[in-house]
Amino acid sequence: MQCPFCAHKNTKVIDSRASEDGSSVRRRRECPHCDARFTTYERYEDLPLMVKKRDGRLERFRREKLLNGLLRATEKRDIDIEVLNNIAMKIRQAFVEKGNTQIESETIGEEAMKYLKTLDDVAYIRFASVYMDFDSVGQFKSIIDELKKGG
Repeated sequence: MQCPFCAHKNTKVIDSRASEDGSSVRRRRECPHCDARFTTYERYEDLPLMVKKRDGRLERFRREKLLNGLLRATEKRDIDIEVLNNIAMKIRQAFVEKGNTQIESETIGEEAMKYLKTLDDVAYIRFASVYMDFDSVGQFKSIIDELKKGG
């Protein structure tokens, strides 16, 4: 594995662990050239999960894209990236286990919102505002009122 910091060709694995669901292996690596440490994930490759966008286009599901959305929603919040990575993996895994090969983008957003709602109210509102395309203060107020009611 090439070092992402100095591009040295060989890095050393210093720790390996299976993920919670057993679908991937997390490896901590160290570069002998620059001493940088970084994490890689090893996953099995299976049938692609396709996402049907609102405009009807199909694109391949990318866990990284979902993770980036979760990261934006939780920016400056005290939430470990590993928690968000696990959420992204669980969402994808749930679709795969159901035998889905195609999923609506709205369904992915709804699943992400379910996790964020239990994780962090601010992150939930941020994600919802983008996902639901809020265009008024009233929509923000409505979702905040829903949270206050415990719904």
